[in-house]
Amino acid sequence: MDDNTPQEITNQNLNFENRLDLAPLLAHINAIKKELGTVIVGQSKMIDQLLVAILANGHVLLEGVPGVAKTITAKLLAKTLNIGFSRIQFTPDLMPSDILGTSVFSIKNSEFEFKKGPIFSNLILIDEINRAPAKTQAALFEVMEERQITIDGSQYILETPFLVIATQNPIEQEGTYRLPEAQLDRFLFKITIDYPKLDEEIAIIQREHTLQNHGKLEAIQTVLSGIEIKNYQDLVKSIVVEQNLLEYIARIVVNTRENAFLYLGASPRASIAILNAAKGFAAINGRDFVTPEDIKEAAIPVLQHRVIVTPEREMEGISSHEIIKQILESVEIPR
Repeated sequence: MDDNTPQEITNQNLNFENRLDLAPLLAHINAIKKELGTVIVGQSKMIDQLLVAILANGHVLLEGVPGVAKTITAKLLAKTLNIGFSRIQFTPDLMPSDILGTSVFSIKNSEFEFKKGPIFSNLILIDEINRAPAKTQAALFEVMEERQITIDGSQYILETPFLVIATQNPIEQEGTYRLPEAQLDRFLFKITIDYPKLDEEIAIIQREHTLQNHGKLEAIQTVLSGIEIKNYQDLVKSIVVEQNLLEYIARIVVNTRENAFLYLGASPRASIAILNAAKGFAAINGRDFVTPEDIKEAAIPVLQHRVIVTPEREMEGISSHEIIKQILESVEIPR
């Protein structure tokens, strides 16, 4: 027994030394949370999901009624990142060229020159994304999936990182257009923002009274650079996921296709999204390995906008969120 103890300790030390160094990442994550916390009250789960989306290099759809800080949260997050930021207000008369850019004839050079649109940035805030018509929605397909734009036969590769945060109001239907399933599938997360609780509402009012005429964005400090974001995204990709957890993800996704309450199940893109998001949740919790809890934490925001509830269950008031929770409870957790 005594002879084996030093060897066991040596092996443990070797394993520890070979693990990923997540300390700088955690320090930056906590710093961003601190900056956002100076303005945003509560919503810690939403902030965690936004940070995971950045680490997983995924786009986010924020859904909530007006006044629950969807837009201000995106603007505050952009302020903490030293990268390009662009805001696009979607309206029914918005054209694809208003987003992507257009070719303009130059009298000086006697030839057409491409003028880049607001999509050519790093972090894009799309406000009220469901107010633009189908042709404008379709303009986002290529850029969100492939991080490139093809116009007039020429390809333009966007700078890294490239992330889209879009907002939409689920209540108002007049003057809005339902997002096509192909576009919804390109969002890593759909984050639903609820009303604050009573104590949070009081804190919001108190903070607003304290700030008075001072701008909410003025005191926010920059925390992360574009290069650091790219490095952390590469680091998170290296987080360990055991084979039985890969199978666990697959069983969850396949269950959505076989569930009697769902008209449309999730695609393999959803499986990959859960994998990448679970790595992000592991990272912000200081672990270099994924646990079943990370997968369960990722599953609902990844899947709830990728599945369609059957009309019968929808009429009964059953949401995709509830069905996914039932699936997570029914699929056996790996031991």
